[in-house]
Amino acid sequence: MTDFAARRTMMVDTQVRPNDVTKFPLIEAMLSIPREEFVPPAKRSVAYSGENLAIGHGRVLLEPRTLAKMVDGLDIQPGDLVLDLACGYGYSSAVIARMAEAVVAIEDNEDMFTEAESRLSDAGVFNVAVLHGPLAEGAPKQGPYDAILIGGGVEDVPAAILDQLKDGGRIAALFLEGTLGVVRIGHRLNGRVNWRYAFNAHAPLLPGFSRERGFSL
Repeated sequence: MTDFAARRTMMVDTQVRPNDVTKFPLIEAMLSIPREEFVPPAKRSVAYSGENLAIGHGRVLLEPRTLAKMVDGLDIQPGDLVLDLACGYGYSSAVIARMAEAVVAIEDNEDMFTEAESRLSDAGVFNVAVLHGPLAEGAPKQGPYDAILIGGGVEDVPAAILDQLKDGGRIAALFLEGTLGVVRIGHRLNGRVNWRYAFNAHAPLLPGFSRERGFSL
């Protein structure tokens, strides 16, 4: 019988804390949420590995270090409303839900959307609303948001997403630049988002987040 609780503790002690993630609410959330319940059944045994975990449909569950540092950079507060784009099976939403007032999670894959709803409910996480739709459109009717997490690689963040961020809000995105992936945290002030470098990471490009290619002969 696999001791997932021990693996969870080891994940936090070896992959999260050593990477300058020290906020207690985030540490507590990652110690509490059963990561193995938010992956395909065949991947439960490797749910706590220190690398991106393929969950099907060209998507990954971000490695614990990357997710923890992105969420840490968002500085989520107890009263925050958070938009979680590309929630997959719902793990990131479950973690954030322990720190925020409510989470709106978007998933464009119908199978994963259905699984996310079911798994969040089974885990007793009831302050997440999972919506099915295009990732790059977000959920403007439920916003604006205090924080936005994009759970995969982007080349560009559409204005439609940035416009859903409150003034004073934060957004975390993993920009793909050639072979390099760079996580940046954006802060919206006076209607403009200013990005700053956070750390290097990598993940597959999400649908709807490609940079528009200019036409040339």
